[in-house]
Amino acid sequence: MIHIVFNEAEVALMQKVQELDETLAGPVIQIKDDYSVGPIASIYETEGYQQRRDWWNALLEHSPYKDQLNMVDDKLTVHNLIKMLQENPEEEAWIWMGQNQHDVCGYYWLMPQLREFQGRVMILYMNNLPFINEKGNIFYPSWLYEIQPSEFLKAKKLARPITLSEYEVDPDEWLKLTQENAMVRILEGGKKIISKGEDYYDAEILKNITGEWQKASRVLQNTLNRMKVKTSDVFLMWRVKTLIEEGKLLAEGDLNKDWKSFDIKLSGNNKQAVENTAQTESL
Repeated sequence: MIHIVFNEAEVALMQKVQELDETLAGPVIQIKDDYSVGPIASIYETEGYQQRRDWWNALLEHSPYKDQLNMVDDKLTVHNLIKMLQENPEEEAWIWMGQNQHDVCGYYWLMPQLREFQGRVMILYMNNLPFINEKGNIFYPSWLYEIQPSEFLKAKKLARPITLSEYEVDPDEWLKLTQENAMVRILEGGKKIISKGEDYYDAEILKNITGEWQKASRVLQNTLNRMKVKTSDVFLMWRVKTLIEEGKLLAEGDLNKDWKSFDIKLSGNNKQAVENTAQTESL
């Protein structure tokens, strides 16, 4: 079997799982792009694909990951996956998916391309399922990497083929999302993804900024730690810089260097607006 995951940490995780259960032995493939953010119009066409790469390239500029764009080639990954399935008729592909928009959007992007292998593509969706954490307590994970390797031994029983009905309905859901072409996509429940504006996470960012100067990198880390609906640090920093351009934040330092090279604080008008919002939420 071929295992497909959507987060880098899960590649090593699945390798540990295979050490515990050799019946799960097989290569682990990662779909690397985060399809829950950014433009996705005509995503399977050259023009749409290039538009998305250009967008990511702009966001990655001055980030710690600016050299990593060329390491992401999901089209080539899928090409090689299809080749493996064609050359080995007995092979199965197992798609492992956590209950979050990142994994679900990755699934939506991937699965229409595997339609010819219906019956050989399995889905394992950890949707509202209880697991035991390291302290022995029950919890409901949103991400696969939150699950202990030993817990996957029972999770494998959830594997089922993607149905013919899903191959009809799910691509239509993804087509609708690509036509909406919003900048943010959020998991509402099950596999239901809804489109949101590019400012969806701005309130989370502003919660962690005051009228005092702070390192932008510190604000970013605080936001990532506290927010319930997660997204990437690259996307959040893009929003920080957009808020600066819009005059909602003030900045000092060099925005064209790394993320530690500038400080930020609320602008005067926006400080009052954020304080009023915080007071409203506390009532």
